[in-house]
Amino acid sequence: MANHKSAVKRARQNDTRRTRNTALRSKMKTEVTAALSLLNAAKSLDEAKKAITTASRALQKAASKGVIPKERASRKLARVAARANAKFA
Repeated sequence: MANHKSAVKRARQNDTRRTRNTALRSKMKTEVTAALSLLNAAKSLDEAKKAITTASRALQKAASKGVIPKERASRKLARVAARANAKFA
């Protein structure tokens, strides 16, 4: 356990950030999974665009908060979009 005042504060900050990052990461994964399932069930291009929008929003939010790198968010979004393009090409 931390012995100094600054170390106690640092431990408290780490706990706060870890819980926030875990929550954001979990929400992001849930949104992307939901978007992929919506994409699989989509009958039109408009429904697919809505699914891509929800995934994009979650990924960009996680990337902007520093939970995941921006490159990873971009790559995941590109893969979701590629699935939509393959389905409706």
